[in-house]
Amino acid sequence: MKGFLKKLGPGFVFAGAAIGVSHLVQSTRAGADFGFGLLWALLLINAIKYPFFEFGTRYAAATGKSLLYGYKRLGKGALIAYFLLTFATMFTIQTAVTIVTAGIAVSLFGGSEIVWTAIITTLCFGILILGRYKVLDTLMKVIVLCLTLTTIVAVVMASEASTSLSFSQTLPNNAASIAFLIAFMGWMPAPLDISIWQSMWTVEKKKLEPSLNQKQSLFDYNVGYLATTILAIGFLALGAHVMFGSGSSFSTNAGTFANQLIDMYAFSLGEGAKWIIAIVALTTMFSTTLTTLDGSPRVMKVTSEILTKRHYKRGYLFWLAILAVGTLIIFFFFLAEMGLLIKIATILSFLTAPFYAILNYKVVTSTEMPQNARPSKGFKMYALLSIGVLVAFSIWYLTTL
Repeated sequence: MKGFLKKLGPGFVFAGAAIGVSHLVQSTRAGADFGFGLLWALLLINAIKYPFFEFGTRYAAATGKSLLYGYKRLGKGALIAYFLLTFATMFTIQTAVTIVTAGIAVSLFGGSEIVWTAIITTLCFGILILGRYKVLDTLMKVIVLCLTLTTIVAVVMASEASTSLSFSQTLPNNAASIAFLIAFMGWMPAPLDISIWQSMWTVEKKKLEPSLNQKQSLFDYNVGYLATTILAIGFLALGAHVMFGSGSSFSTNAGTFANQLIDMYAFSLGEGAKWIIAIVALTTMFSTTLTTLDGSPRVMKVTSEILTKRHYKRGYLFWLAILAVGTLIIFFFFLAEMGLLIKIATILSFLTAPFYAILNYKVVTSTEMPQNARPSKGFKMYALLSIGVLVAFSIWYLTTL
């Protein structure tokens, strides 16, 4: 078992990055507001995005390089667009996950969100400087496994305590509901550009475990992706069983939301489990904060190097510092605009999904990929169909504005 777990890694790091705002916040809120009515959207978007995250692992395992080098072969324009999109959203995404983490910390230990935001950002910065990928690899396995088991138990107990719910599905038809659906699908299970992070984490894992082959890397990815999907369903079910139809709704304030989330788990598992659940929730959001703080600087360093054709020895440290400082600046000076910034970030994640999907498809079906590592004909058909659905959803959204 120890040897088996040792070979796993990037899939759990992906899960650690994904199981954050999209799961703890948006999936739970979807259940609270719509019951099981948006289960179709959750399952559909996970199925649609699956091949394009998988392509990140597939490409890295076959070539030993991240997807960014595949983008380079497609043309400089693709890399420039990626650089600009990442720079436009990385500060907002980092601030959003950090605020939720700080809110949970406040509900546990008291204090203010300002202080906890500074503490959490500084702590994550220190961990990444000292431990880099190896710390993420070890930490995420423990966190994701514990959270999965805890959430399954909570869902079972909540379903026994609540009345039966309808599984009839809902298609939002007003502006507010459609906006929530877009945000929900944009970050479920994660923004599609995280496929590039996934490819870079796979490369880093290969450095730690040179014997890893493509089959093992894809198995690791599938385990991590399955965990994110199960947990998304679990959080939606918790929101549906505990909050739907109760007359209560989740607050948009991070601290208040954190208390509601912890109370929801306590309702299902009993007051005695409240502290355990609170610590698990804090650990989960901390892992998301940590992985996102690692992912963006890592890709910005490599993208800068490819575009300028220069090697930056301290490039990762530079971008890590930029992201950490930028996060604190947004929190201290633009907190009142966070709602708008997050809305813009989620809409961009949704509308740019076809862009990343097409790029990833072109990279893994190119002649650069070894013949035996390319996706099968059936899998390519699945990916093309998924691209079509992503484009259709984008057109639907733009025509309903």
